[in-house]
Amino acid sequence: MSAPANPAAQPMTHREVLRALSGLLIVLFAAMISSTIVSVALPQIVGSLKGSQSQYTWVVTAMLLASTASTPIWGKLADLFPKKRLLQIAIVIFSLAALGCGLAQNTEQLIALRAVQGLGMGALQVLVQVIIGAMVSPKERGRYNGYLGGVMAVSTVGGPLLGGAITDADWLGWRWCFFMAVPLTIIAFVMLSRTLHLVETRRPETKVDYVGASLIAAGVSLLLLWVTFVDNDFAWISWQSGVMVGGSVVLLGAAVWVETRVPLPVVPIHVVKRRDPALAIITSLSVGMAMFGGAVFLGQYFQIARGYSPTEAGLLTTPMMLGVLLSSAVAGRLVSRTGRVKPYIITGTLVLTAGFTMLSAMDHQTSLVYIAIGMACVGIGVGAAMQNLVLVVQNSVPLRELGAASGSITFFRSLGGTIGVSVLGAILANQVASKITSGLKALGIPISGEGVGGGSSLDLDAMPDPVREVVMAAYGDATGHLFLFSACISAVGIVSALFLTPVRLRDSVDLPEPEPEPAAQETSRAAV
Repeated sequence: MSAPANPAAQPMTHREVLRALSGLLIVLFAAMISSTIVSVALPQIVGSLKGSQSQYTWVVTAMLLASTASTPIWGKLADLFPKKRLLQIAIVIFSLAALGCGLAQNTEQLIALRAVQGLGMGALQVLVQVIIGAMVSPKERGRYNGYLGGVMAVSTVGGPLLGGAITDADWLGWRWCFFMAVPLTIIAFVMLSRTLHLVETRRPETKVDYVGASLIAAGVSLLLLWVTFVDNDFAWISWQSGVMVGGSVVLLGAAVWVETRVPLPVVPIHVVKRRDPALAIITSLSVGMAMFGGAVFLGQYFQIARGYSPTEAGLLTTPMMLGVLLSSAVAGRLVSRTGRVKPYIITGTLVLTAGFTMLSAMDHQTSLVYIAIGMACVGIGVGAAMQNLVLVVQNSVPLRELGAASGSITFFRSLGGTIGVSVLGAILANQVASKITSGLKALGIPISGEGVGGGSSLDLDAMPDPVREVVMAAYGDATGHLFLFSACISAVGIVSALFLTPVRLRDSVDLPEPEPEPAAQETSRAAV
């Protein structure tokens, strides 16, 4: 008689999954909103701490750098160590850093603590997806990934709105933009400690690829530093660009060489070079560049080009949030029902490109209804495509590689978003400076030094009416060029999505064991 099954080894029931999912969604919300809630409060934060313009940029960049560079490392650690324990460690790191950011007394402290917070944010983003992948099969995962897409939408679009409301409230202030994450993560920690029960396989003989991890982190960080400073501190074609880009290529090339030779690489090259994971990564990279760039500069458009307050600007971006919420939930359930994922990714990239194409025609006088329709299309496209791209990769790997595979696609999505924001920001700065200069010349207003467009922040209320109209028109008209660039980037995602294999998602959590070769079967029979 066979021994009874170990209860701890049984898969979690739907009720148990939902209970654990509640804690996962709370901690994911806290991680995602931490990168957006400070966006409208940042001028007041840096001004209060007596910071400079370069430090203003680094408050955002430090977190993005740490999060993007550490994502694949956390993903690989999830394959080597207990996932629940790693998630608890990440929650502690993130919470302590958030508390420190709220207590920071100068910008140097804030930048350093934001980098630490970025380490925690990168860990939480990938570990949540890995844990969901370990709880349910890829086919059923579509339903739960719809919830993830909704959380990401609310945090991405609702973060600036909440940050503006907190900053404007006299009884709160900007420090609560950081403090608010602490009680959320404490609640999530307690919930997950009680509800999350995973079957963990301890493999003490395995080792972490520290050399590969260090090379990847250094190469990606150097590349993102170049994207951050190029065209501002030095030209695209300059010795600084040559050193930084060349150094990044050398470091990443060395990382690829190491990853192909170690038994347990941080980024599994054999997974990344497969057809479907490679195409999913390319699509995710393009969607990430378009999505993050679009979300960042829409809020700026409503504030500077149209004159709305930060809170009003957040409200005006709700069509995008609602689009993501609706499409991610609907697409997730349809994927779980049919087991097919490719049609929804293609549809998502098509709608996303159409939305950005609509927004590329806007200027400082475009109807808000027209803009709302374009934003809704962008949101629908992101919701239908983004989380389903993770399913494509997870469906093609065994459970033991789930963490590294999920970390890889999350890494490339974050990398695309960071590059997108930096490149689109450079384009916006150049377009705005050119349009302000030509507009002031047309009015016969002399320009001295860097001119009106030279500063990064513009006090519109302090400007004479003719100058203010020129500046608002410049920002409004230049933003359309950004979305034309975003449409071209998202079109790349359409092409790569079309070449995905039209497979059905598997019903099991793990890949089935390969059947023995016929020759091996004959040998086994002969031996008997």
